[in-house]
Amino acid sequence: MIGVFDSGFGGLTILRDLQKVLPQYDYLYLGDNARAPYGSRSYETIYRYTLQCVRELFSRGCPLVILGCNTASARALRRIQQEVLPFEFPDRRVLGIIRPTAEEIGRYSKTGHIGIFATAGTVLSDSYSIEINHFYPSLKVVQHACPLWAPLVEYGERDSEGTRFFVKREVDAILQEDPEIDAILLACTHYPLLEKPLRQSTPDRVRLVFQGSIVAEKTSDYLFRHPEMEARLSKNGKTSFLTTDTAEFFEKGAEFFGMDGISAESLTF
Repeated sequence: MIGVFDSGFGGLTILRDLQKVLPQYDYLYLGDNARAPYGSRSYETIYRYTLQCVRELFSRGCPLVILGCNTASARALRRIQQEVLPFEFPDRRVLGIIRPTAEEIGRYSKTGHIGIFATAGTVLSDSYSIEINHFYPSLKVVQHACPLWAPLVEYGERDSEGTRFFVKREVDAILQEDPEIDAILLACTHYPLLEKPLRQSTPDRVRLVFQGSIVAEKTSDYLFRHPEMEARLSKNGKTSFLTTDTAEFFEKGAEFFGMDGISAESLTF
């Protein structure tokens, strides 16, 4: 199976696009809902939680794991790739969602000014600025933390009056900082569920960039370039779900992310 990990429900937006682009593969999703959100946690805590969940997915037969979480990709991916995989799991791979997004983001801007909405942890890591600079050194990047957005989504407040207020406040703030921004990357997997208030608050000249489709296309390209990994993946078109919270909690919450009628397994570490 292809493992997909997120600190909570947000990675379901990545999973959904993976299923659209690569429907033939089997997926195992793990949401660390009991310890979400990760955005405000320390570097060491994020690394420890992420590694624990990656190990779980490996133990359940996933040779390839995608960190469908920007915070985990920013704070834990490189250390896992450099310090754990070569010594413990040399035949397994863990991919993040920051680099593939950074490879494409420059194509969405005509002015050369990009805005990024993300969690505090992702912004503090500066991962997007570093990665984008590798591919588009002339691109101006303005990062902006939106710590309230993910909790609002998790609690089902996607289009309430309060949510619209907080969304507009952050949109106005980032455009005030750089009025030339013409594309804004939603660098948290929860944020696509705020599409309606975001579009209401964002000028028509500013394009909203969603990660899911980019990550899915890049994963397809990765498998094409690594046939040895592609051959190891089962192809029954099935998806299973794990959560560190109760199955009932996960199943109900997943409905907000377009996953209706699923059955989840609860696990504890």
